[in-house]
Order: sequence, then C-alpha cells, then structure tokens
Amino acid sequence: QVQLVESGGGLVQPGGSLRLSCVASGSIFSINTMAWYRQAPGKQREPVAVVTDGSSPTYADPVKGRFTISRDNAKNTVYLQMNSLKPEDTAVYYCNAQVTNTARSRAPYWGQGTQVTVSS
Repeated sequence: QVQLVESGGGLVQPGGSLRLSCVASGSIFSINTMAWYRQAPGKQREPVAVVTDGSSPTYADPVKGRFTISRDNAKNTVYLQMNSLKPEDTAVYYCNAQVTNTARSRAPYWGQGTQVTVSS
C-alpha cells in the first residue's frame, strides 16, 4: 500500500505565505508525477501545480507567479510554497502522486487533504 500525508495548512492573512508538504510512503518503486489540487466549497477539485521528473513544473493560471512546486525524490516528498495568498486561495489542498509500487503496478494516490484559509 501507498500513503500520502499532507501537512502545513492553516489560517493566514491575505498577502501571507504558507508551505505545504506531502510525504509518500509504503511500497513505492518510483514516483512519476506529483501534483497539488484544491477544492473550494461548492466547487470541483482543480489542479494547482504539477511536477514530473525531467520536466518543468506547470501551474494553473490563478497561481502563476505566486506558488512554487518542488520535490525531493530522495524523501518522496512534494512541496507547495504559496506566497501572496488571496482569499480566493481558500480551499482544501490535496496531494496527488502517480506511483509505481514494488509489484510494478502503477496507480494514482491521493492524500487526505489539508485546509488552507486566507482571511483577515
């Protein structure tokens, strides 16, 4: 089994910063793509940022220039540095990873989500 655990969410004022982390653990052979998604109340889950080994990260238009995704392959960890936060960034943020397990089976996995609230 593979587990993803997010951390780093919380309450922050507009203009502030937060750093989210997501650690993957379990029967992992390799991880291809790692990504962050978010879901605001009453809205569908949407991609925020994606990083694939050997490729440049991609970002959703609303977060370009403010958010930065990075990964540490040695730690099976992906980060999301969020700067200049806005109230519209308020959402539950989910980590996603495309994992090949030790049985060489590939599947997507999700974390449990971490709440980010931007409010004064």
